[in-house]
Order: sequence, then structure tokens, then C-alpha cells
Amino acid sequence: MSRRTLGLLVACALGWSGAAQAQTTLRVVNHSDLKIIDPIWTTAYIVRNHGYMIYDTLFALDGNLEVKPQMVDTWSTSDDKLTWTFTLRDGLEFHDGTPVTAEDVVPSLKRWAVRDPLGQMLWTKVNDVKAVDARTFQILLKAPTGIMLQALGKPSGNAFIMPKRIAETDPSKQIEDATGSGPFIFVKNEWKPGEKTVYVKNPKYKPRSEPPSGLAGGKIAKVDRVEWVAMSDQQTVVNALLKGEIDMIEYPQHDLFKVLEADKNIKLVNLNKWGNQYIFRFNQLYKPFDNPKIRQAALYAFNQKDFLDGVIGDPKWYKTCKAMFMCDTPYAGFKGFEDKFDSNVTKAKELLKEGGYDGTPVVLMHSTDLYVLANLAPVAKALLERAGMKVDMQSMDWQTLVSRRARKDPPDKGGWNAFLTSSASVDIVDPLANTYINAVGENAWFGWPKDDELVKLRAAFADETDAARRKELAVAMQVRVSENPTHAFLGQWYSPTAVRKNITGNLESPVTIFWNIEKK
Repeated sequence: MSRRTLGLLVACALGWSGAAQAQTTLRVVNHSDLKIIDPIWTTAYIVRNHGYMIYDTLFALDGNLEVKPQMVDTWSTSDDKLTWTFTLRDGLEFHDGTPVTAEDVVPSLKRWAVRDPLGQMLWTKVNDVKAVDARTFQILLKAPTGIMLQALGKPSGNAFIMPKRIAETDPSKQIEDATGSGPFIFVKNEWKPGEKTVYVKNPKYKPRSEPPSGLAGGKIAKVDRVEWVAMSDQQTVVNALLKGEIDMIEYPQHDLFKVLEADKNIKLVNLNKWGNQYIFRFNQLYKPFDNPKIRQAALYAFNQKDFLDGVIGDPKWYKTCKAMFMCDTPYAGFKGFEDKFDSNVTKAKELLKEGGYDGTPVVLMHSTDLYVLANLAPVAKALLERAGMKVDMQSMDWQTLVSRRARKDPPDKGGWNAFLTSSASVDIVDPLANTYINAVGENAWFGWPKDDELVKLRAAFADETDAARRKELAVAMQVRVSENPTHAFLGQWYSPTAVRKNITGNLESPVTIFWNIEKK
């Protein structure tokens, strides 16, 4: 299909001819506005969700968190487990009409592996990745690994496949061309940050034959157009849903649930049964959090309930939990954290003294526009100050914070010391997918912790096949983080999605997705 033909199809879907509007438009208010379009460059969930709209993945997690093929048709390994051969499905096509080939997959994987922690770990085992023919590529290993499919199918930070010309972009620079091959097409000339983001159904997308499950299976776009509408005031958002001006709120504010439940045209559906975890992230490049004693002091200064009450409020929708890999999961355990997160001010002050805290202010970035984060930084500020630290809380919108957290400048030169965020459980419960404990220094996630012992433990976990030994290694990692903290985990919380009752087909998934949704 030519670019011109595709353009006409898209134009028809958008109603650009002036004759008619799109048949079905789904209007959604998400947790954040989209201001960055490169899902490899940033881990922000709104950009990840954008990635799933327009790109496809080699593998994906289904509703039972099992890895399933997506763009891949078949794969095999050599007897020595050093050569993995993958064949792509027939009929894969980019939005510009060009076929998806192995020549596109190779640079896509290489760029992803530079940015993603699990990709980085996998690449320590990779000798080469090469295209064999148009539909076949190989990953050649230096040594066997048990994480190949897990890495290629991870839900956040997935290796989205882009055209070769785009995938060859320097990993440290953001892409500008959003040509993908997924079930929706990004309409860049209608993208107005602060107002709306627009996608249209990809008329050439060839879904898998299996039924949809989580992020896997057949991705069938059942609406013609999706508009992500930017609204920051939660009461305004709820009113818009009640009036039918929008169809869905990704994460409605918890204290407005009763208003939503009272309307017979609205339903609350919990699509992420595993919940989320709040995170306080240290920047270890600069004082004061370059000192592990001072990071430990923060663990003793904090208590999870204050953070959870500050945002969620109703215990029905949260739980305190001292398990780094979250409660009620295979690697749950409290070892190393039994006496932390209890607001032990005396112990916190002792550690500040032992660490030689000299009054250096903590530049704490405060996200103001996401209600699920907005009250966290003020709580952190109060608890740290109670323990004797100085805190310079600087307020900004989430997208500004996302851009600023990538800077390694000194805190007084535009950098930072700490910020708070939240991660879906599926990105926390697995010690390899948990980006916060990837302590490889320069190439670590923002905050850049370096801990050779923690790196060795994660590597041992990756190579281990015995389940009991893996649990022992998970405990050892948690204990190590209690001694040399990479972050503070501040409790679990849950949030349903609010939709009008004429909207059906929302899939249970740790990522908010828009295929399979119908509007009647």
C-alpha cells in the first residue's frame, strides 16, 4: 500500500473530507498528558501506553503473566542454547505501507538494549544480533541465559519495533517520527500537548488469531478514533464523564468514587488486579544521598501510611507492605525492612549524624498535576524535615519532572536529589524487571545507583533455574537494598478505571490498552 493510499484511508477515518465525522470516537482522560513520543527514551507510563497504541512487540505478557509470541511466529534454540532463531509473522506492515522485516528488528533491539535495564542485562550475554532473511533474525549468545523471552516480553520498557531508519536514532536522543506497525496510527498533526492526542484505527493491521489476553493475542481496534483528552482538574474530569463528554477516565480520583458509583451510567472496573507501588527515588550522584547512611535515615524517617493516606485515603484501596517485591507475590518477604518505614525519628537522626549530614538541602521534585502523585512530595518533605534534613521542594508538572530527572547536573544547577513516582506491580514483583534495583551506575535508571554486590545478585538470579535458590537470591537482594538503599518503597495502592456503561471490552492488563474496546 502506498503512503498516499494510506493517507486517504486515514483521512476518511478522521473525516478530513468534511463529509462525515469518524464513525466511532472514544474519548479518554488518562493519568497524564502526552508530551514525549519515544517509549524507548523514557519509562513514563503515558509514553509506554502510547507505544502500545502504535507499535507492536516481538513477545508480550498475557493475562496470566505468561510470555506469548506477538510479532514472532516461530522460534527455536540451538542445542548449545547459544543461537536463538526467530521468524516474524507474515503480513506485518508499518503505517507507511512498508513491510516489517528483520532489518527493522535488529536496530530496534539494539537501541532498546541500551536504555532498558533488562535489555542491558540480556546484552551482557549477547555476542551478536543479525538478520538472516526478510522474516528471520538471530540472537547469538556468549553464554546461555534463562531471560531471553522474559526480556523480549516485558510489559513496561518493551522492545517496540520501529522502522530501521528510526530505530537507528541515537538512544540518548528522542525520536520525532512515530511510524509504527500497531493497531492504531498516531495523528501527529492533530497532537496538541495540553489539549489532546489523536489516534486512528490502522486499516492494514493484521492481528493474531488468538483471543486477546493482557498484552498478548489478537489486537483488534474496534473504534475508529481514540482521543486522549488533557484535563488536569479531577472534578472537571468526573463532570465530563457524567455528562457523556468523555467515555473513560483511566484513574479517577479516589475521593470521587462515590459520585461515580451513584450514577447508573457509570461503572468502575479494576483492570490491574495486582495494584501499584509508590517509590521514593534517591539521586546517588550528589550529596546528601551519595551516602548510604543518609539514604538509610530516610527509610527510618518515612512511614508508608502517611503517604497512602495523603493520596488514596480509603484503606479499601491500599495496604502498607514492607516487602520490596510487594506482598502476596512469589518473592514477598520483609527481611531487612522489619524496623523501617515506622517514622523512627530517633534512629533517623542517629544515621544522619553517622553519615555526617551537613545540612545540604534535598532538592525534591514535586509533581503537581497527577493526583496520584501530587501529595507525596509534601509528605516526604515533612517527614524528612522532622528527622532533621533540609528540603527544597520544587513544584512542576509531571512531564517537566520526567524530562528533568534525566539530567545529571548538580542539584543547584538544574539537577535534583529525589522524586516520587509509582510503578505497576508487574514491573516490581520480578527482581529482573524491577528497574529500581538495577544498580549498574551510569546506565542505571534515573538516580544512577552503583552497587557491584547487588549487580552480582541479580546476575546470579538471572542465571539460576532452581526456584528455591531464586527465592534465596531475591531475599539477599532485598537485604542488600536495606543496607545500601536504591529507593524507598512506600506501600501498595489500587485504582479502578471509570467508564460509561456503553463502553465494553476493556481488557484486564497492567498496561491501559485500547484494542478490543467497543462503544455502543
